[in-house]
Amino acid sequence: MTTPPDRLPPLPPLPLLRSFEAAARHLSFKLAAAELCVTPAAVSQQIKALEDHLGQPLFQRLTRALALTEAGRALLPGVRAGLDALAAAVHGLQPARAPVLALHAPPSLAQHWLLPRLAEVDSQLPGVEIRLDSRADAVEAAAGAAVLAALDPPPGDAAWHLALVYGPGRFVAAARAADPELLVDALLTPAHGPVCTPALAAQLTRPEALLDAVLLHDDTVRPAPGGPAWGWPQWLAAAGVGAAPRRAGRRFSNAVLAIAAARAGQGVALAARPMVADELAAGRLVAPFGQTLAAPYRYWLVRRRATAAHPAVATFCRWLQACAADEAGAPAGPADPADPAKPEPPAHPSESPR
Repeated sequence: MTTPPDRLPPLPPLPLLRSFEAAARHLSFKLAAAELCVTPAAVSQQIKALEDHLGQPLFQRLTRALALTEAGRALLPGVRAGLDALAAAVHGLQPARAPVLALHAPPSLAQHWLLPRLAEVDSQLPGVEIRLDSRADAVEAAAGAAVLAALDPPPGDAAWHLALVYGPGRFVAAARAADPELLVDALLTPAHGPVCTPALAAQLTRPEALLDAVLLHDDTVRPAPGGPAWGWPQWLAAAGVGAAPRRAGRRFSNAVLAIAAARAGQGVALAARPMVADELAAGRLVAPFGQTLAAPYRYWLVRRRATAAHPAVATFCRWLQACAADEAGAPAGPADPADPAKPEPPAHPSESPR
């Protein structure tokens, strides 16, 4: 017989349930704490208090990971539905807000390629607020799982979430195999080439001159274990330069810093052409040899099937793919992320480099 409502056992406090839902979604106390603006220790204490209240464990504390117990898996759908119902009730009393499209992207792509173009899509998405989240973990060698977690917003976040991920696609392929609701499109395969200031370029008469220059390295393209090698050694080899640089280089944590260092005259950066197109057009940077090499990495557009069904999301994705198609050699549309782009030989344009 069903227990009358007035005889139901008391519910645990709402903050404990919110901490449980966030930790279960991220499978990380640290990420849950960042979302809830508390410390990981506070989340751990709240989970322990909830487990004490229920009289059974909800998580398995593994060496460097979390996993839900059978009780945790049974509890999660109801807690998530309850929090969603509370959020819907509260939002129902608030004035209507503009729909939000949240895009998660690597810093270099967001700053140098995407941001300058965003105004173009405004007329196609009237009344839609676009939220750009630039995060380093949108690079595959970093915590790619965090990007996929961003596609599952917390309760009450009604935004449509999409992600752009940079890498050879192995983690994307694995994620799609594990979750058939993921849609993955190959968006952009950027060609890379040396860029530097005009003053420095005047000293570089041929590719061999790079051996005596300060080479700037972007560490976000360091391959994961077993991944394809990519960087200055591969470009120099393709350009017919087999020797090692004779000067110490400089390393930067992302392409934004490497490009800024090149603009400041600190050396020569191996930059993706789409990321420096404006700098080249303005003459702040030049491509001293005009030779480019396609990296064995791509930018991937990732979203959930339910998200892609919204007309505004479909419009935004078509616009992104059209922008990518404007770039020389950029693939657009669906592709198999298990088959990364293969490097192409350097191009030797007859015209003067920009």
